[in-house]
Amino acid sequence: MEREYQNLIGGTWGPATGGATNPDRNPARRDEVVAVFPSAGRDDATRAAEAAGKAFPGWARTPMPRRGEILLKAAALLEQRLDEVAEALTREEGKTLAESKGEVGRGVSLLRYYGGEATQPTGEIYPSVSPSTFLFAERVPLGAVALITPWNFPVAIPTWKVAPALVFGNTVVLKPAELTPLTAWHLTDVLDKAGLPPGVLNLVVGRGSQVGQALVESPHIKAISFTGSNAVGARLAAQCAERGIKFQLEMGGKNPVVVLSDADVDKAVDVTIAGAMLSTGQKCTATSRVIVQRDALDAFREGLVAKVAALKVGDGMKPETYMGPLVSADAEKTVLDYIEVGKREGARLLTGGAKLKGDAYDQGYFVAPTVFDGVRPDMRIAQEEIFGPVVAVLEARDFDQAVAMANDTRFGLSASVMTRDLGLALRFVREIEAGIVHVNSQTAGAEPQVPFGGFKASSSGSREQGKAAREFFTQTKTVYLDPP
Repeated sequence: MEREYQNLIGGTWGPATGGATNPDRNPARRDEVVAVFPSAGRDDATRAAEAAGKAFPGWARTPMPRRGEILLKAAALLEQRLDEVAEALTREEGKTLAESKGEVGRGVSLLRYYGGEATQPTGEIYPSVSPSTFLFAERVPLGAVALITPWNFPVAIPTWKVAPALVFGNTVVLKPAELTPLTAWHLTDVLDKAGLPPGVLNLVVGRGSQVGQALVESPHIKAISFTGSNAVGARLAAQCAERGIKFQLEMGGKNPVVVLSDADVDKAVDVTIAGAMLSTGQKCTATSRVIVQRDALDAFREGLVAKVAALKVGDGMKPETYMGPLVSADAEKTVLDYIEVGKREGARLLTGGAKLKGDAYDQGYFVAPTVFDGVRPDMRIAQEEIFGPVVAVLEARDFDQAVAMANDTRFGLSASVMTRDLGLALRFVREIEAGIVHVNSQTAGAEPQVPFGGFKASSSGSREQGKAAREFFTQTKTVYLDPP
């Protein structure tokens, strides 16, 4: 029998109210149930928010270095479980085991980074016009916060939200995606075992329409950090604005690689494939458009198609696999529908474009890595986020047109340029409308110590990770201290 896991509310592990459960399935083999989790509802979310609110005063009074010690202990515990958690990640989400190990390692790094933040300055002293006034500002926590996370990075994204929220003195309700709850459970468990007081971190697994809605409405919740779709983010923003609470949204991307005529074409091909096909293209920072200057197009296209067609697709647990399955039947249908859209719009399918069939594929959500060329900027496959292993190749006559095409999207998360010309690289950095810019590297990837977030419809404007996380998870208190 598969193990049945539980929610954590107020320091107690328990089932959902009413006992409803949901199977956590392997997308490479649909008949394999990895684990069974509660299917929580509004009552559970409400109780978790109340528990976080009740725990807040005591946690806020806990010295910041002590909070950091708990994160550092959790980092050590997670590192001890690295292989176990990585296997769980691959089995419930589908990415390769090598990618999963890298992601769990990133979670360890994030916990250590924010453990170190516990000894950094949290305020500033200002000169006052009054000779008797000691004037300073300090950063203080918000209260109980709700963190709503997606399935595609089920260790890294919860960690880069939970860790700063906790170290800066907030209490947390974590609502992970129903498709990948096991990795979120491991993160919660190591933090619980590291010594968090009851109610400081609460885990509620359930449908967003029930759990997420209850958290948005709860008077105990003072801020919400969300990563997910633009449609859900827009609704959440409106509800948070109506309540007058802080919100942070990280949403979609339509990330370009611009390949200039002087680029190393072989490297450009490899960078494009890594950005587009690793994690089965299921990254908000994945490469979905390649804009190639005319002089380099033939060589680039030939190299890209040959290497993409040769990629090994299969179960992420097998060491030879380069690209695993999509995460669910819905994700598979979305990708296949967009492939048909591309064909109807007149794009030329160069490779892939179909569901894979055969004994190795029939029980999973496998779609062949796909390349279109002859793509126009106004086509849907050049404008809309597909979130799968589909890349569109567009032709540009020169640098200026390439940048204009790269910016011709409502998104602005990540972008890359491939060139040997330092001057053009710096122009690209200045002119591209994206929150993350790479030069001669893939669009995906972000280190823990730097801000993460996008422009335009990719983000609500605030940034995650690094020291920038403090801006969202704290508020400023200015103090005028005069003698009696």
